Amino acid sequence: MTQEFPDAEETATALLRMAEITTQPQDALTYLDTVIERFPDRAAEALLARADVLESMQSPESASQARQSVLTQYSDSEAAAELRWKQAERAAAAGDARTAWEWARQIVMENGDSELAPEAAYWVGKWAVQMGQQDEANKAFEYVLTHYPESYYAWRSASTLGWDVGDFTTVRQQIPQVVKPISQPVPPAGSAALQELYRLGQYRDAWATWQVEFDNPMQPTVAQQFTDGLMRLSVGDNLNGIFMISSLEWREKPEEQLEYQALKRQKGYWQALYPFPFLEPINAWSQQRRLNPMLVTALIRQESRFEPQIESVAGAVGLMQVMPDTADWVASQIGLEQYTMSDPEDNITLGTWYLDYTHREYDNNSLFAVASYNAGPGSVADWIDRFGFSDPDVFVEQIPFPETKGYVESVFENYWNYLRLYNPEVSQRLAQYSEAHAATVSSLSE
Repeated sequence: MTQEFPDAEETATALLRMAEITTQPQDALTYLDTVIERFPDRAAEALLARADVLESMQSPESASQARQSVLTQYSDSEAAAELRWKQAERAAAAGDARTAWEWARQIVMENGDSELAPEAAYWVGKWAVQMGQQDEANKAFEYVLTHYPESYYAWRSASTLGWDVGDFTTVRQQIPQVVKPISQPVPPAGSAALQELYRLGQYRDAWATWQVEFDNPMQPTVAQQFTDGLMRLSVGDNLNGIFMISSLEWREKPEEQLEYQALKRQKGYWQALYPFPFLEPINAWSQQRRLNPMLVTALIRQESRFEPQIESVAGAVGLMQVMPDTADWVASQIGLEQYTMSDPEDNITLGTWYLDYTHREYDNNSLFAVASYNAGPGSVADWIDRFGFSDPDVFVEQIPFPETKGYVESVFENYWNYLRLYNPEVSQRLAQYSEAHAATVSSLSE
């Protein structure tokens, strides 16, 4: 890369990776200095990595100077946000809520577009509570709802503010009202014939027409990619359909980002991103197991993207991704002598029983139940023994398996998005805070 494509954007990534894997710190510094010199868009990332290398070389003063340069020269960068968040976590671990609050507040002010910003904004509120500043805490939680309405931390903020959205100890028992939009999203690309077929519900014919018309699959426009996602969802290809739509956020060209942001303000985008396949068996078995049907839907979306045939590397099959041995054990518990894991009815039967089981194991605490569904009851019991449990948000941060921590947050983020999109009371209340959501609510009610 460095020899054949010295100016390519990917070469910066190559140099950063070489700095990670080399066993020679001096070589790592050389690679990182090259990034800083030649790739200004990646300089902050390289400078932060440089600080870590200098730390390993027993040069704490130089490392500190490098980190300070990240904060002063590249204050609005993702690297600066990461550095600030590490400092906040370090202060919180030391019991210094004020310092943690100050670092997190800097992220909100300087790095509002960072992936860490919703989390930091929420913890600004949490740490304000610890300092006895309840009014400031409430403002922080409201800020999350205003600026990051689709995030996991918006649900945590709404719950903390006392909204009727459930918390980890009550969400299982909730039976939220769901109002699905009458109209379907309109494909923004394709011929008039294709769009008419889609509106009429002739999805197979629309898909066949789209297969002929979609002549740019390797470099689709934003409209084409969204249309392809809609077409796939309409014929039950939920995994690829949701992927095509969700991955639109990766567009880097400014004009494509503008198209994507405009699309996010339309009802069709959110309907497609959070669909309701297999609604009848989900509702039926959720009622049978006394589970919140939106929580079940949220978990299925995370587990399998509603794909009955999907199989994981570990061998888990279908919608709720129950492992074969677990499925056999569950079947023996409920007297199900014959079942097929690829059959949605059988799969949801087994999966909802197991989700009910993980809830019963942990006194209906959905945080533990969902984490246990992913990592196993033994792991969760071990974490409770190791870390204790006094604050659910702290417990989530302490989950030592990154996959499980992300899984918990994703499931409840899914739950919140179904709630904010399809529950009128929550949607209308959130619209009072978020203009972006208000536009979505308005279009969803059309």
